[in-house]
Amino acid sequence: MSEFEGLTAIVTGGASGIGLATALLLADRGARVACLDLNPSVDKPLLGLKADVTDDASVRAAVEQAAAELGGIDIVVNNAGIGAQGTVEDNDDAEWRRVFDVNVQGMVRTTRAALPFLRRSENGAIVNVCSIAATAGLPQRALYSATKGAVQSLTLAMAADHLPEGIRVNCVNPGTADTPWIGRLLEKADDPSAERAALEARQPSGRLVSVGEVAAAIAYLASPLASATTGVALAVDGGMQGLRLRPRS
Repeated sequence: MSEFEGLTAIVTGGASGIGLATALLLADRGARVACLDLNPSVDKPLLGLKADVTDDASVRAAVEQAAAELGGIDIVVNNAGIGAQGTVEDNDDAEWRRVFDVNVQGMVRTTRAALPFLRRSENGAIVNVCSIAATAGLPQRALYSATKGAVQSLTLAMAADHLPEGIRVNCVNPGTADTPWIGRLLEKADDPSAERAALEARQPSGRLVSVGEVAAAIAYLASPLASATTGVALAVDGGMQGLRLRPRS
């Protein structure tokens, strides 16, 4: 019997990339899973529900529907997010507000709507998808990094607030992952092959992180097997944050 048998989960941004890989893995391990997404086109056994994480009413409606159709909510994976490029002077105030609205306040809205259900669960767990950008200074990522730094701090605060209610809160910090967003960035580069090689080279493992590897880390943190783990940022980055290797000859 899988550790997720009988449990239910919602995954924001669950129709593609890391979100979809996570939803499929949780379902494969026995969970009933709803994918909340702007374009919720997913196949069974996943349940696709339309939700805009920048709209509180939309989020609340989707969470309520997920709870009704799944029979409650035990796990929340706050994965929905958008990217941003540039230094502090390259994005205007409207773009700063937009990216924070999705990447940070979107997690707040989803969690706030799900908390009444999580409090009734015997395995209440929240996993926020953060980034290596929260802990390492990356060029041309000022706005994105600011949002992910906020997510890591938010994770710690949430973990402290909700541990007395039996709800664990953790985050995963992927390195550069082979996602559709990275694919779109590479397509815009003058030399996509050279840009991919540069992204791979800055990770000690010498390759991009796969969405499956990030999903496996999320699944561990969401699992009852991690019942003693809360307030943790789990790096899934090929050693990018902690290792300082000599250049390869």
